[in-house]
Amino acid sequence: MDPDPLAARDGVGDDLPPHCSLMEVHVGELKQLFNSLDPTPFHQRDLDPNAEAFIVGWARELHEDRPLALLVHLDREATGDGVAVLKDAVRVFFEQRARATRQKLRQLLRNGRTSLVIGLAFLATSIVGGNLIAGLLGESRFGGVIRESLLIGGWVAMWRPLEVFLYDWWPIRGEARLFDRLSTMSVRIAQRHAP
Repeated sequence: MDPDPLAARDGVGDDLPPHCSLMEVHVGELKQLFNSLDPTPFHQRDLDPNAEAFIVGWARELHEDRPLALLVHLDREATGDGVAVLKDAVRVFFEQRARATRQKLRQLLRNGRTSLVIGLAFLATSIVGGNLIAGLLGESRFGGVIRESLLIGGWVAMWRPLEVFLYDWWPIRGEARLFDRLSTMSVRIAQRHAP
């Protein structure tokens, strides 16, 4: 959505980039955007979980090739350096989320590599053991069943590493990229003027 020219002109904060993907939030006062249980100083506070879910959910549906912008409509006037405080809090919050998400991805890939080594070792052992047992039992059905069972078990052991390296990593990487975009978005406050 293109930025509202009236809100962009009357608001305070960052200029909204042309053709940006604009997210708009309406709150009574600025402190509603922050987690009320977080005792840290205002500029380092976490976003309210509902505000975060709203912003992240909206951002997921926007064009990835356009810059993001957040326009906060306030009923009450922001006090002091409210715009700078909000911008810093949003930037720091989403930078921390991006770092935590990348850490989660590194841990997943580390577990995937460990699972791959274990899976390959088990598969090799299953193949060798199955062939050895089948050789000892000759061409009997029982030997064939044991060999095939061990082979199937070996391939099942490869399920987790394949799941990690084929499917699990890319949604987490996409989440980290989204948090990076959110940490650099323009933040503007439009205050409702008294009638």
